[in-house]
Amino acid sequence: MTVISIRPYRHPYDYPAVRALWESMEKGVHVGRSDSLAEIEKKSAHDPDLFLLAEADGGIVGSVIGGYDGRRGLIYHLAINADFRKQGLASRLMDEVESRLRAKGCLKCYLLVLNDNEDAAHFYEKRGWSEMKSVRLFGKELS
Repeated sequence: MTVISIRPYRHPYDYPAVRALWESMEKGVHVGRSDSLAEIEKKSAHDPDLFLLAEADGGIVGSVIGGYDGRRGLIYHLAINADFRKQGLASRLMDEVESRLRAKGCLKCYLLVLNDNEDAAHFYEKRGWSEMKSVRLFGKELS
């Protein structure tokens, strides 16, 4: 049995492997300009303890990014290598990031699930997350 450890992301060392993991996802993780090396450097400097990786045999097999602004939390880029799915790894990563958010005083957290990703929606519902139907999501590119 392969031992899988959870650890914080190390910038820039982990970036190529993490980016490759995100790009390998069939659905759920869309790599965009906010995932560039420079943008991930900013993220990792802001909440280094909330950007977590799963590692097996020296390779990155999972990731989750948490954010906390002092009031609300946000989860994004939960990704598991296809060869390591259905082993509880996504739950381990979520348990750890949720625990770290609670330790910071976070009372409420959000995450986004793309419309075509029903598997992810069911996963989060089983973990106690619920779809928020009373709000609309807006976005804006700032540059």
